[in-house]
Amino acid sequence: MSLRRDRLWLAFLALGAICTVLFAVNVAADLASAVIGGVCVLAWAFGPRLHGVRPRRPWRLMTAAASFFLVGIIVRAMLVEQPAPIAQIGDAFTVCGFGFFIAALVTFQSRWGMDRHALLDGLIVCIGAALASTLLFVLPTASIPGRPGIVTVIAGLYPLLDTVTVLLVANLAFTTAVRQPSFMLMGSMMLLVFCGDLGYAIIGRNGDVTGPRLMALPFLLAFTLGGAAALHPTAKALARATPLPIQAWSLPRMLLIGPAVAMPFVLTVTLGAETPVKRWALGLGGAAIVVLLLVRASDAVQSHAAAQRRFEHQATHDPLTGLPNRRMLSIMVERLLSEERPDRGANVWMFYLDLDGFKLVNDSWGHPAGDQLIIDVGTRLRHALPAAATIARVGGDEFVVVQRCTEPEAMANARRIMECVERPLVVVTAEGGTADVVIGASMGIVQSLKGGGRAERAEGLADALMRDADTAMYRAKESGRNRWTVFDASMRDAVRERVEIEVALRAAVAQEQLSIAYQPIITMTTGRPAGAEALCRWQHPVRGWIGPNMFIAVAEDSNLISALGAWVLRESVSQLARWRADGVVDDTFWMSVNVSPRQLGDPVFAERLGATLRQSGVPAENLVLEITESVMVEGSDLTERVLVDLRALGVRISVDDFGTGFSALGYLRRHPVTGVKIDRSFVNGLGTSAEDEEIVRAVVAMSSALHLAVVAEGVETPAQRDVLMALGVPLAQGWLWGRAVDPATFAGTWSDGQAGIQAVRVALPAAVPSD
Repeated sequence: MSLRRDRLWLAFLALGAICTVLFAVNVAADLASAVIGGVCVLAWAFGPRLHGVRPRRPWRLMTAAASFFLVGIIVRAMLVEQPAPIAQIGDAFTVCGFGFFIAALVTFQSRWGMDRHALLDGLIVCIGAALASTLLFVLPTASIPGRPGIVTVIAGLYPLLDTVTVLLVANLAFTTAVRQPSFMLMGSMMLLVFCGDLGYAIIGRNGDVTGPRLMALPFLLAFTLGGAAALHPTAKALARATPLPIQAWSLPRMLLIGPAVAMPFVLTVTLGAETPVKRWALGLGGAAIVVLLLVRASDAVQSHAAAQRRFEHQATHDPLTGLPNRRMLSIMVERLLSEERPDRGANVWMFYLDLDGFKLVNDSWGHPAGDQLIIDVGTRLRHALPAAATIARVGGDEFVVVQRCTEPEAMANARRIMECVERPLVVVTAEGGTADVVIGASMGIVQSLKGGGRAERAEGLADALMRDADTAMYRAKESGRNRWTVFDASMRDAVRERVEIEVALRAAVAQEQLSIAYQPIITMTTGRPAGAEALCRWQHPVRGWIGPNMFIAVAEDSNLISALGAWVLRESVSQLARWRADGVVDDTFWMSVNVSPRQLGDPVFAERLGATLRQSGVPAENLVLEITESVMVEGSDLTERVLVDLRALGVRISVDDFGTGFSALGYLRRHPVTGVKIDRSFVNGLGTSAEDEEIVRAVVAMSSALHLAVVAEGVETPAQRDVLMALGVPLAQGWLWGRAVDPATFAGTWSDGQAGIQAVRVALPAAVPSD
C-alpha cells in the first residue's frame, strides 16, 4: 500500500499528459481541461494527507487557489463572447486564485524563515521583473484607447501579480540548499503559469483579451505538475528548509539575478525613455537594483567574515563549555612562555585536573547529566579563579588552568580548584528529576622555571609543560585520587622508563620471549602438591630481571594483557598436558592461572579457552582461573556472562588476594566462584597477630559454609604452616616449599620418578571441588 501511495504522483502525471494531448488535438478539449483541473484540486486537497504532511494550512490555501483558477478558466470560456464587464467575471476568479496562491507561498516562507540574503536577491529579481512588466505590458495596455476601464485594470494586473509570485518563488529558491522533487515540480508549475500569463500579456499590448485555444496549454501543464507536487512523497519537505550556511552568489543564482540586473540597461536601449513615466521607471528601478546590489555585496562580505570568526572560534573552543580547547590552550601557553618577565618570582603554573566520579554520573543519570556537570564545573572554575587565569577543557572530563603567578598564589589556586570541584552539584536526571552529586578531582601541578622572551623555544616548552602536568595528574590518581601532586623530574624518568618497558614488552610478547615458572600448591596434610600456579617471568636481554609487578601493570594499561594472558593460558595448559602424559603428575593435579578483567570482558573468551583445553586433552576441571575481587565488584553484565560460561565449561574460578579489597559474603554468593586464596598480608601475621588469625578463621568458616576451596599464599615459615593447619586451611603455597621454577626443575623436584606425584585431596568439603 505504501509503495502504491508513493507512486501515485506518476499516475497523476500520466493522466495530465493524456488530458493535455486531448486538449491539444481538440478531442473533448473542454472535458479534458475540466478533468485535469478538478483532479488537481483533489490532489492539493487530499494529497498531503497521504504522506502526513504538516502543516496543512499552505496546502489548503493552494487548494483554494486551484479551485478559483479552475472556475476562472471555465467561466472565462463560457462568457468569452459577452461584453465587458461580464466577460471579466472569470478574471475575477483568477485574480482571487492568485491571492490564495500568494498567501500559500507566504505561509511556506514563514515556515522556512526569512533569510536576509535571499530577500535581497529576491527583491533584485522582483524589481527587474516589475520593470519589464511595467514598461513592456502595463503601460502599453493602459494606453490603448476606447477600452473599458475594467479590462485595462485586469490586463495590467496580471503582470504585477506574476511579478509578486516571481519574488516569492525566487525567495523560496534562494532560502534552501536542498530542493526536493516536490519543490521542483512546484517551481515548474509557476514557470508555466508565468509563461501562460506572458502570452496573454503579449497579445494584450494590442488590445486583445482572448487568444488561440492552445494558449491555455501552459495552464493545463501547470495543473498537472502542481497536482504531482502535492502527491509526491517529498511534499512534507516543503514544511522546512535546509538553510545555506552562507548565501553565496552561485551560478544558478546568478542566472536569475543577472538578467534582472541587466534589465534597466536593456530596456533603455530597446525602448528608450521618451516619456517622463518611462524615464522615472528606468531611473528608479536601476537605482533600486544598484542599492540592493551594494547592500547585498556588503552583507555577503560581513557574513563571510562572521562565518570565518565562527569557524575559528569553533576550532579553538570547546562547544559544550565555550572554554578554550587543547589547540587554543597550546597557543596561549606559548604566548605566556614567550613573554618577558619583569617579576622574576612569577612563573607559568599549569594545573591539569581530571574529574573523579564523572563516569559514575554519566552511567547513573545519563549523558545530559554528565554534560551539565561539565558545564557547571567550568563555570565554577571561572568564578573561583583570578581573571588572569586561563581555563581550558582538553578532554571529556579534563580541565587545564594556566596562570603566571608566584608559588604561594599557585598553591592558593590549587586549593580553590579542589574546593570548587568538591562542592555538591545538582544535575537533572534522564527521568526529569534532580540529583545531588559529589565528585572530586585528581590534579597534577607543574611550573615552568625557564626564562621568558624566547618565542622560538616556547612551543616546545608548552608541549613539555602539558606532558609534565598530565604525568603529575596520573601520579595523583594512582596515589588515591581526589588530591594534587606537584611534578618533579623523577616522574618524567618513571614515565620514560614505563614507555620503554611497554615498547620492549610488545616485542617480547610478539616474539614469545617471556617464560613461565610454576610454584607448587601444597596439600597441608601430606606435603605434596595438589596443583601449581603458573607465573609469568621476564628476563630482559639488556635490563635483566623485570618484576611482574611492573610489567603486568604496563600490560594492563597498554592493552597488552589480553595477548599476554592468552599466551600464558596456552603454555600452562600445554605444560600440564605434557606432565600428565609423562607421569609427572596424576589425573587430579590442577593448574592455576591468573586472568585479567580485560580478558573476562571478551565475549568469546570461554569459547577460545574450551578450544585450547580440547586441543591439549586437559579436562576443564583441572584448570583454575584466579580473578581479583574487583571483577566481582566492578564487573559488567558481559563479565558476569563470561564467568557463567566458564563454569558451564567446567573450569574452576578462585578469588585471588581475598580479604584485601571489597570482600563480602554477598559477592561470593552472587558470582560462580569455587574457591578463595587468602592474601599473604594476613598470612604474614600468623603466630604474632591475633587479628590476622581471626580473619583467616572467618574466611575458612565462610568458605566452608559456601563449599569453596581455600588456599593460603605467601607461607614462609613452619609456624605459619602450623597455624594454618590448626585453622583448617587445606592448601597453601609459598617459599616454605619452594619458589616458582621452570618446568624441568618442577618435574625433577616433585616427581618420584616412578608413578609421579601422588597428589592426595584433603577430605574436607572446601578442598578444591571439581564439579
